[in-house]
Amino acid sequence: MMSMTDMAKTLQGRDFLALRDYSPEELLYLLDLADWLKKMHKEHRPHALLAGKTLGLIFQKSSTRTRVSFEAGMVQLGGYPMFLSAQDLQMGRGEPIKDTARVLARYLDGIMIRTFHHADVEELASYADIPVINGLTDSLHPCQVMADLMTIREHKGKDLKGLKMTYIGDGNNMAHSLMMGAAKMGMEIMIASPSGYMPEESFIMEAKAVADSTGGLVQITTDIDLAAKKADVLYADVWASMGQEEEAKERMQALSSYQINGNLLKLAAKDAIVMHCLPAHRGEEVTDEVLEGPQSVIFDEAENRMHAQKAVLAALL
Repeated sequence: MMSMTDMAKTLQGRDFLALRDYSPEELLYLLDLADWLKKMHKEHRPHALLAGKTLGLIFQKSSTRTRVSFEAGMVQLGGYPMFLSAQDLQMGRGEPIKDTARVLARYLDGIMIRTFHHADVEELASYADIPVINGLTDSLHPCQVMADLMTIREHKGKDLKGLKMTYIGDGNNMAHSLMMGAAKMGMEIMIASPSGYMPEESFIMEAKAVADSTGGLVQITTDIDLAAKKADVLYADVWASMGQEEEAKERMQALSSYQINGNLLKLAAKDAIVMHCLPAHRGEEVTDEVLEGPQSVIFDEAENRMHAQKAVLAALL
């Protein structure tokens, strides 16, 4: 087994684009580091691990949690976050990504980007010789899943093997990353989506291959009752993600029955927790009663975005 020192060395300087790029052991190291950083934060014992480091934050999609959690986390680590909107960069006016990447790499120690096309993040990372972190794309949301796994460990114990997570709704970037995150941890995950809104086949097959090696299980269904039965975790996301506003009416019709509510919660394990990456459309993908109920951990989950991302930043930068 690799020592913690050796593990830290293997992570330094790497990109964080997708969970598939990290072994279960590496992800567990990051989760343990996130736990420790959270403990230090709660005890008011700051650690300036990134003193003198600067992180560029490129936002082509707006955000509450991603921006504030990365900025606050970087400051808490002693570093400096630099917010860069699409309007601030020549990339937004047609400069090639490869040129932007090579210029920013001369100024910064790391880049976080939140954008639409995953290929853009991969191109940025291929030309920047500093760590690039995927803050969200239309395909994947790995930072959110790190916070999710951290939250599940807090409520269910650190050994996640065999736990059942059920995701209800659109087979979007969250579904893709949750499948991989659960598979890496040896969990059972069921995705319940209507026909036409299921996760992309390539991501399903990728996660299933990982689950085969970890003892996990990945299943896709249209049956929300079957999916929710005895689940340890119920997870929801919005029916129409950013950039899908024109499809909102059509999506509401297709996904109207894919809601986490009191009746569905009764099918899950008695001590099941309810999660949502936020923002939530209460009364659509999840009811207000459930989100405000005793089994909801959504604000623990939101807080853990900062702690999980601090671990990624500290390890990579």
